[in-house]
Amino acid sequence: MVMTNKKWAVKRITVNLATQEAEKLENYCQMTGRPATDVIRELIRGLPVSDDGKEANK
Repeated sequence: MVMTNKKWAVKRITVNLATQEAEKLENYCQMTGRPATDVIRELIRGLPVSDDGKEANK
């Protein structure tokens, strides 16, 4: 799937993380030099698509 460079502010979400989860994300971002937003987007893109034949991205 090819991602085009569009404006990202299509939908804004807020995620509540436990302290340990937030620290893990922050540590990973520091180690990799990547912003949390990019890391989270990559993880979401890696989620499996359902088997019903419908695309998850609309």
